[in-house]
Amino acid sequence: MSETARLHTFPRSLPDEGTQGIADARLLPDEEFREAWSSIALPTDMRERMLRAAVASIRLRQAVPFDAVPLHGITLLTGAPGVGKTTVARGLADKIARTLGSPTPWLFLEVDPHALASASLGRSQRSVETLFGTVIEEMAMAGPLVVLVDEVETLLTDRAALSMDANPVDVHRAVDAALVGLDRLARRHTEVFVLATSNFPDAIDPALASRADNVIRVPLPDHTARRWILEHTVTAIARAFPGAHALTAAEALDAAAERGEGLDGRRLRKAVAAACAYRPETKGDPNGVTVQDLLGALDHARETA
Repeated sequence: MSETARLHTFPRSLPDEGTQGIADARLLPDEEFREAWSSIALPTDMRERMLRAAVASIRLRQAVPFDAVPLHGITLLTGAPGVGKTTVARGLADKIARTLGSPTPWLFLEVDPHALASASLGRSQRSVETLFGTVIEEMAMAGPLVVLVDEVETLLTDRAALSMDANPVDVHRAVDAALVGLDRLARRHTEVFVLATSNFPDAIDPALASRADNVIRVPLPDHTARRWILEHTVTAIARAFPGAHALTAAEALDAAAERGEGLDGRRLRKAVAAACAYRPETKGDPNGVTVQDLLGALDHARETA
């Protein structure tokens, strides 16, 4: 019997395809998300600490009154673009489902805040109210749920920093509607966990930050993490293109990790790809890539970052 079959006793439906504001919906556990969790390089014990905090939050909310321990079940992940916040969030959602289990499958919903914005007065507010008050509420009533709000500053913009142009009243009301929806979920549904990511935490309304049980900054990779990311990437390339095998040597990876200081995980992986086309004579064939190509590509990535 598969792990999914073992954990699930009762069926679970997904929201209708094309539901406004929903970018992704799937049942958990999910193999793609499991791989995402294992593919992200974070400081020692950071993943485990995040998981423990999430599980503790859900268990506390199920057993202790909100007024005694006002947990909203919200974790905010911040950090520079490319450090892997969304990947971490998806992987954490999968780990929560695997750790806690449930006769009814856990559901994952990824919210696309950009799909909720509208230039028409009042429409953004109504879209947000429908998403939280109808779509997410109905999914929460059916069983445990993880909601990911990527680029949350788009949805919960700091109202104090808004100008009085471009329908500011509607933006204020949309933020209010989102906060009301989060409060309702926190009080009514203790098996709902919200993950939010942001590249610009200063642009987030303080009311959301105050509701977050945990605010975690995902850092740029240190030397150990950079080496792991580079090794993961070059190994995959060398498996498909054996001529690139020289990049997997320990000395090459050590030098590349040193040269990649200050780069995020996305730029490190892209630099490996860029190395495969670094010299004209390779004609874009990864079989011809050299260690010097990789180091040169990393230098270029740092110069243009």
